[in-house]
Amino acid sequence: MIGIVVPVHNEQDCLGRCLQALTAAAEHFSRTQDEAVEIVLVLDTCTDESSAIAATFPVQVIEVDHTNVGMARHIGADWLLEHGARWLAFTDADSEVSQDWLSSQCDLDCDAVCGNIRLAQWSQLPVEQRRRYLAHLRDSDPKRIYGANLGVCANAYRAVGGFEPRRSHEDVHLVRALQAGGFRIVWNAASYVLTSARSTARAPEGLGALLQSLEASGMEQEGL
Repeated sequence: MIGIVVPVHNEQDCLGRCLQALTAAAEHFSRTQDEAVEIVLVLDTCTDESSAIAATFPVQVIEVDHTNVGMARHIGADWLLEHGARWLAFTDADSEVSQDWLSSQCDLDCDAVCGNIRLAQWSQLPVEQRRRYLAHLRDSDPKRIYGANLGVCANAYRAVGGFEPRRSHEDVHLVRALQAGGFRIVWNAASYVLTSARSTARAPEGLGALLQSLEASGMEQEGL
């Protein structure tokens, strides 16, 4: 069985599109690979309509009260491992995966896959913010790690102890632990998910926080 984990914290505006894309990807994989796929949503301190939206999809829902994305991912992964998952795929509630997303991970001969992201609503971002974002990508490590597009085999995940209870960078710490353990990791830049370009951050120091800082920098330059 393939497992998918989605941490959710007040994501009513994005969750429906996320789950539509995930269920399509799960159905495509099950049909073409003849293997079951289980989607687990970990609703973490949700006070909006996220729970009601999740109830309209064929997913397993776990409700917690940690406000901690690392803990949410870990709890979802543990549930899937207990139910026999051999591979764990992770994305975010503000992201939309492609139909072949699971195949792009599971067809590779490796222990973990770090995929790419593209920003939705890209053309609607201010030109200066887009320029600064692209400059940031050019200046950063090309082997980027996104919790919105990450996969790891069950054995490797167990061996390093899974996600740490971190409010941000939990994905980076997991991959670093896998590297230290000598596991085979593939960076697959060709596989991407669409991720919201919102600057209202859910995790401190995450993508939303980065976009918010780039937006603020542009406003400062313009004297606003």
